[in-house]
Amino acid sequence: MFKKIASDALGLSDIGIIVPPQDYDKVESDDFIMQEEKEKIFFLIKSKADEYCFTNRALIHVDGTSAVSKKRTLKRLDYSKYPIQNVTLETAGTIDLDIEIKFAIGSHKYSIDVHKRYIQELKYLYKALIKISSLQETNALHLKYAHSSLDIASRSVNRASSSQTVEQEFKNINEYIFEWLTHFYATYNNKDFTSAFEMFVNPESI
Repeated sequence: MFKKIASDALGLSDIGIIVPPQDYDKVESDDFIMQEEKEKIFFLIKSKADEYCFTNRALIHVDGTSAVSKKRTLKRLDYSKYPIQNVTLETAGTIDLDIEIKFAIGSHKYSIDVHKRYIQELKYLYKALIKISSLQETNALHLKYAHSSLDIASRSVNRASSSQTVEQEFKNINEYIFEWLTHFYATYNNKDFTSAFEMFVNPESI
């Protein structure tokens, strides 16, 4: 019985635990944080073989085969490149020991078992992932509309212009589009989702 309790406390069982912020420096994921780019951990789940580290910029998955093996595979999935979809939270039944959070990030599908005593904390993560997914969808929609608008504007200018050479006209349009898209992507292709985590994740309650 003592060994089982100790394993659960250290995240060495198949069922994951939520690692509190004061212990983030004790996990492997911490070594792979892009601190130079102001990346920080907001939520971390640890089990016997895996770590699931949710930062403001990416999901960092330290994938291991067993608790005793030192072999690990590191996966980094940036939110700006991999959309989060199909987020679900399955609560525990009467005799269940674990709850489960499921989601897809890009083509990667995750199903993470966590001890049911962490249900409140996992609700925080669920809400944060839903918010990130919503922001990603909004950004993608704006970018789609932007490209469509620029295409229409470019074709309209080409038809209307008669005083400039085709070469000069192309150069002017190209320079304008480049500057406009640079500004637009800075607004709607954000890489930092700190706001989503700060809205729902309460570090003091983890």
